[in-house]
Amino acid sequence: MIVVTRLHGGRFAVNPDLVQRVETTPDTVITLVDGTKYIVSETLDELVEAMTDARARVISRAQALAEMDTAPEVRQPLAVVRTPEEAR
Repeated sequence: MIVVTRLHGGRFAVNPDLVQRVETTPDTVITLVDGTKYIVSETLDELVEAMTDARARVISRAQALAEMDTAPEVRQPLAVVRTPEEAR
């Protein structure tokens, strides 16, 4: 999620995966995939950076969880699986 600010000062969070586009007209307008539009005080560059950082955090957290799952102490032993033809 990224936190953005309405022109009147209220703050709210947006899921960057639902953002279709961001444009400046001259206000910054976020358009979601369902057509919902929000006018916010952040600049286009600030939003691009925030969305990039949010995705990087998701990838980083997923990588950390994957590394925890494959730690040597919890790793399952490998086994050879043979097809019926190979077993003969």
